[in-house]
Amino acid sequence: MSVLVFTLLVAAGSLVAGFLGALTGLGGGVVLVPLLAILFKVDIRYAIGASLVAVIATSSGAAAAYVKEGFTNIRVGMFLEIATTLGALSGAFLATRIPAPALAIVFGLVLLYSAYLSSRTRPLPPANEEPDPLATRLKLNGSFPTPNGVRHYFVRRVPAGFGLMFGAGTLSGLLGIGSGAVKVLAMDQAMRIPFKVSTTTSNFMIGVTAAASAGVYLRRGYIDPGLAMPVMLGVLAGSLLGTRVLVKAQTRSLRLVFAVVIAILGVEMIYKGLSGKI
Repeated sequence: MSVLVFTLLVAAGSLVAGFLGALTGLGGGVVLVPLLAILFKVDIRYAIGASLVAVIATSSGAAAAYVKEGFTNIRVGMFLEIATTLGALSGAFLATRIPAPALAIVFGLVLLYSAYLSSRTRPLPPANEEPDPLATRLKLNGSFPTPNGVRHYFVRRVPAGFGLMFGAGTLSGLLGIGSGAVKVLAMDQAMRIPFKVSTTTSNFMIGVTAAASAGVYLRRGYIDPGLAMPVMLGVLAGSLLGTRVLVKAQTRSLRLVFAVVIAILGVEMIYKGLSGKI
């Protein structure tokens, strides 16, 4: 395969990854790392490095559009970034000391668990449930546009969400996935934030988290400009396309896309890790 063909194929695959990343709040890394490592036989650490660069591009492209549309909860994103950035630095430090097959297996397990949680219908909070005092004090409650008008919501269980975000940041640095899967689930399942707000706020956050861990990968020499450039351009184009679709998509459809994509990739990554083919 020539360099030109390889670059074009990587860019095309990255466009699809960016589209799915923007649509589900995953940031594209959850698709990119298996795509590069399994299909294109790229060393997983270089795949993670390119993924982190692409995640920053996704956040830049998609987040601006979502903020303009009024979906992103900026106060929630900036507050939770404190935890994810600290976690990302810890994860990036650990990633250089863990064998590639072990990384693949951990990645796959995280994806399968994320798919299971996402496929479940989230119970509605009791009508008489009091708003979280901490969320009220920090002014984290918000609203977002719907076809039937503006919908207001309350943020719940802030301390639990903050703790989960540290774990999400650690996974971001460890696996190069932008931790979007865990972030969306933490906001959606634990903090009771509506799914569309969770995905858009995740897109807003992942760039900062990825930048924190990308610096470690760059210093270790795991970011190859020849690989990162087509990946970044493809993901950026895909993420801008995904923002247009999400605004009109049904929440249930988004959950199904989220669950199916990451379940398939999770199984594939576990298999490759156990068989030593990565």
